[in-house]
Amino acid sequence: MNAMLASDLPLPRIGRGKVRDIYAVGDDRVLLLTTDRISAFDVVMAETIPMKGAVLTQISAWWFRQLESVVPHHMISADADEIIAQVPALKAHRADILGRAMLCRRTEVFPIECVIRGYISGSAWKEYAQHGTLAGEKLAPGLVESAKLEPAIFSPATKAETGHDENITVARVREILGDEVAHTLESMARAVYHFGEKITRDRGIIIADTKFEFGRDGSGRIILIDEVMTPDSSRFWAVDVYKTGQPQPSFDKQPLRDYLDAERRAGRWNGDAPPPPLPASVVEATSKRYLEAYRRVTGAELKV
Repeated sequence: MNAMLASDLPLPRIGRGKVRDIYAVGDDRVLLLTTDRISAFDVVMAETIPMKGAVLTQISAWWFRQLESVVPHHMISADADEIIAQVPALKAHRADILGRAMLCRRTEVFPIECVIRGYISGSAWKEYAQHGTLAGEKLAPGLVESAKLEPAIFSPATKAETGHDENITVARVREILGDEVAHTLESMARAVYHFGEKITRDRGIIIADTKFEFGRDGSGRIILIDEVMTPDSSRFWAVDVYKTGQPQPSFDKQPLRDYLDAERRAGRWNGDAPPPPLPASVVEATSKRYLEAYRRVTGAELKV
């Protein structure tokens, strides 16, 4: 499989994120194509990470299949031949979509990131350490970094086109979406997280926190969309090295983050675009981490 920096399919492209290219398939479907682009510290690298796009797509597809009895979702198929059968215009582009594309129902997307925090880390820990709060709301005293939160916290955020999402209160979500929708999104997000967290813990991965997106389909149903419990949408920690009171090594991008941190400390990078070139060893190590995440989550090697 060739690494892909950007896609060019014979469909109307309606969006491009840091990692995904989004194409319209008629009025009621979309094709999500996950490239091998990678970002860290909100900067997109010039290099690609081989197999990363396939890992993200196929982990999500695996989760969507497991979640059939838990919540409705948008996936129609992540199999290249099934997609081509439904979208014949892609027949000559099988190599481009193989493993990395997902055909989905089109939805009206809610403008909220539904974050579930099972452990306190990252931006949540920084705020708590300074103020004892999360999104301005008081948390229990005495927590240490990386501590388990019981129960897990629903910690919504606004969706930012660039830069960081902003944590907001549940009350603010109710103001934006109404009480009923806000309650439904929280309930669905919690159900998915608790389902997934138990499976991954048994396989050596802690999902410290994760974010979900939801949309309303053509029939008015609220359904789970985008990616689900991947190394990019979640903070994955290894069970065997987890220790409270300190930061945990990231399961996916740690080789990349370590390299960029070293470049910053050495004064060779100021933290802004353009990023420094990535050595082949960092690219290879990061690719292996993504493939290991797939193997641990699904219990199988990735085959595309």
